[in-house]
Amino acid sequence: MLAVHFGAGNIGRGFVGTLLHEGGYEVVFSDVAAPLVDALTAAGSYTVHEVGAGGVDREVTNFRAINSAENPQAVAAEVAAADVVTTAVGPAILKFIAPHVLAGLLQRPADAKPLQVMACENALGATDTLRGHVQELAGDQWEELSARAVFANTAVDRIVPGQPTGGGVDVTVEPFYEWAIEAGPFGADRPNIPGAHFVEDLGPYIERKLFTVNTGHAAAAYLGFRAGRSKIAEALADETVFAGVRAALEETSALLVAKHGFAAEEMAAYRETILERFRNPELPDTVDRVGRQPLRKLSRNERLVGPAVEAQERGLSVEGLLAVVEAALYFESAADEQTQQLQQLLAELDADALTTQVTGLQPADPLYSRVRDLVAARQG
Repeated sequence: MLAVHFGAGNIGRGFVGTLLHEGGYEVVFSDVAAPLVDALTAAGSYTVHEVGAGGVDREVTNFRAINSAENPQAVAAEVAAADVVTTAVGPAILKFIAPHVLAGLLQRPADAKPLQVMACENALGATDTLRGHVQELAGDQWEELSARAVFANTAVDRIVPGQPTGGGVDVTVEPFYEWAIEAGPFGADRPNIPGAHFVEDLGPYIERKLFTVNTGHAAAAYLGFRAGRSKIAEALADETVFAGVRAALEETSALLVAKHGFAAEEMAAYRETILERFRNPELPDTVDRVGRQPLRKLSRNERLVGPAVEAQERGLSVEGLLAVVEAALYFESAADEQTQQLQQLLAELDADALTTQVTGLQPADPLYSRVRDLVAARQG
């Protein structure tokens, strides 16, 4: 069995690629980073180090790496022959993956088993997004090509922190992981991914992860930054920061219970598991890394404003979420372009213009005035 994975970074190697390997697939990593591709090509194996309670070392073998920028023809040939294609590149990069998928489908024999495509990104409907890009590029050919692939949305969850210097292609991760996959597109022919669970309705699981793990991680970073903490585990050890993160997650839990029918007890247990994961002192994750890309994280359909809007519409509390939004406006990172852009916008735009541009909220939205006031206070 053959799997092509786009994105040979830490998540690709330490999570998706590892489970594909354990499922018996030969894994072909496709990436544009020449030094990383060269390092993987030179390595016969790499080790995934799970740190924390129950963690073990897992050796990954039987893989290859291709530079997709230098050799797109080779990538297309691998996709044409593959059983599975996965991604871990970031939602904004999927449009650059689509041409490779299309090129592979064009070469794929019409009578071959459909290629199983899953975009493993922190975004709602990421695989649908990838399919849309492929379909747009295919144009009139899509009607014929669509039978050569099935596209299934997924929800993935594993903390893969910034890696220690000199670690090579080895990866440090937490022991916990979750990979939920939309079952319907596969029928009875599901990919062999150990530990993954297939669900009929993925939407609730995607939002549970996004509005708990991603919301909580952002909250720890932004509140931790304001408290002068440098690492996520240190931030959660601060009682004030911990209380702020818990408050935000209690609000998202209440929304998920009301919207999707999760049991309150189930959400409470899930929330506590997430908080304990963040407090893992063996994960060298930093406030700086987790807090990066605040423009994306403050946008309308993302992890902070998104659940706050829906909670407000249902008459639920949003005080904890708004406290995180406020903290995000103060976040600074010399290494992150979006952070610099946000600070520039705060200096150049008035509060109304910035609120609309960054969060996507409109003056008629019930949450607009409250967020606008936070922006004005930050500018003042």
